[in-house]
Amino acid sequence: MAIHYRTKGFIFKKSDRFEADRLFKIFTYDFGKMEILARAIRKITSKLRAGADIFYLSDIEFIQGKTYKTLTDAISLEKFNNIKRDLKRLKIAYKITDVLNNLVRGEEKDEKLWHLVTDVFQKLNNYPLSTTHYPLIYYYFLWNFFSILGYKPEVYKCALCQKKLMPYKLYFSDKEGGVICHACSRKVKGLARINTDVVKILRMIFKKDLTTLSKIKLSPLSQKILKDISEGYYSYLLDIFSLGKETM
Repeated sequence: MAIHYRTKGFIFKKSDRFEADRLFKIFTYDFGKMEILARAIRKITSKLRAGADIFYLSDIEFIQGKTYKTLTDAISLEKFNNIKRDLKRLKIAYKITDVLNNLVRGEEKDEKLWHLVTDVFQKLNNYPLSTTHYPLIYYYFLWNFFSILGYKPEVYKCALCQKKLMPYKLYFSDKEGGVICHACSRKVKGLARINTDVVKILRMIFKKDLTTLSKIKLSPLSQKILKDISEGYYSYLLDIFSLGKETM
């Protein structure tokens, strides 16, 4: 007799299979990242349709089959409709779930990550941000996600000499994992120039102070620096995780 498992899950990817099936990637509270097949869900008569779709937070039930886990029940808890109605919010949502898909490995419970994912989507759906501040939600997720994975960068002291950072001539090093002072910059290759405004943004992100973040007006230069170091560190970690998978 098949064992039925029940948990809360955030559906973040979907792909159609066969004539009427759909394969969901779901980040669950109890089991971490999973792939679950919803059989015949694309049929109009399917009882699963109301409770399972992309960006749904749902109470789900599944069984373990020979090839796939199979969805047997789904009750929607939150559909995040504001995200789906706003293309800018939707773009950020897809960026967040791409990171989740690329850096989270197999089935392993992670309460910290669960709370970050659900918190970020609540904020993206409900927070009264101007469109220019939407990317901050992505960076808020990205850097706190890095922290949960164990790759939180040093933003208070020089990552090399450990001395308190002075507010001038600062750099960021992916390899050293944080901000580098001017005195140590000659010792490290591949540095990215960073300014004090971006250092302050990163500090507020790690304090999870989105209220203050949403009130900050970043200059075009600071926006570009934040974008560049975020993409650079993300790429660096993707390489590390790819090497890890090859050696497993």
